[in-house]
Amino acid sequence: MTKTALITGGAKRIGAAITHLLHQEGFNVIIHYHQSQAQAVALNDELNRLRPDSAAIICADLNIVNHPNDLSHFAEQCARQFGRIDALIHNASSFYPSDLSDTHDTLLAAWEDLLLTNAKAPLFLTHALLPKLKAAQGCIISLLDIHADAKPFVGYPIYNMAKAAHRMMVQSLALELAPEIRINGVSPGVNIFPENHHSSFSHQIKSDLIASIPLARIGTPEEIAQAVLFLLKSSYITGQIIAIDGGRSLTLKGG
Repeated sequence: MTKTALITGGAKRIGAAITHLLHQEGFNVIIHYHQSQAQAVALNDELNRLRPDSAAIICADLNIVNHPNDLSHFAEQCARQFGRIDALIHNASSFYPSDLSDTHDTLLAAWEDLLLTNAKAPLFLTHALLPKLKAAQGCIISLLDIHADAKPFVGYPIYNMAKAAHRMMVQSLALELAPEIRINGVSPGVNIFPENHHSSFSHQIKSDLIASIPLARIGTPEEIAQAVLFLLKSSYITGQIIAIDGGRSLTLKGG
């Protein structure tokens, strides 16, 4: 039977690269999106032209994890698309700086959003989909960050904390869910620059980041997707995090 993968934030950027590759590898794909409707519809149509009835889209704000009935409905919707869930890819997340000179309310709003998308939602989405994942002897892949491993990105303290929590989720759930379900992580380095106004990088920052990469180039979303596919296929790997960063993590200071 054809396997099914659910990719959160699967409509654009790294998520779209993962969706494309898994579909190419024969998976049916469920493309989750929140605000990227046009991209989700276009990608869904493209994939279904290539292989009829092989892709579906589902819209949801990740804050559904705060509402048990909504989360249960989302999980049921996902399960109904193709009757099974073999792979859950936690890709959707928020990324922007936080400044301790900001007001309490500003910091609190950033805390709630960054922790929601980068830690809380992955845990509770996993919990909601456990029955389907267990039935399929499935796999979970989390998109993390090289800065979550005791090497914080200056200017992004709350984001660093959230991704560190997500990293520990991967390692903890690898023990909790074995042997039925495997869970691993992929940590990008400079694979794609942010596109939102909160985190626009100057030309100088981009140049400095590229100069810090031993392989002397920006990575690509497709290289992240290849790592995800590798971990999906590797039946004897669980609880591991692979850095896809051109060697940049070797140059970072950390504990």
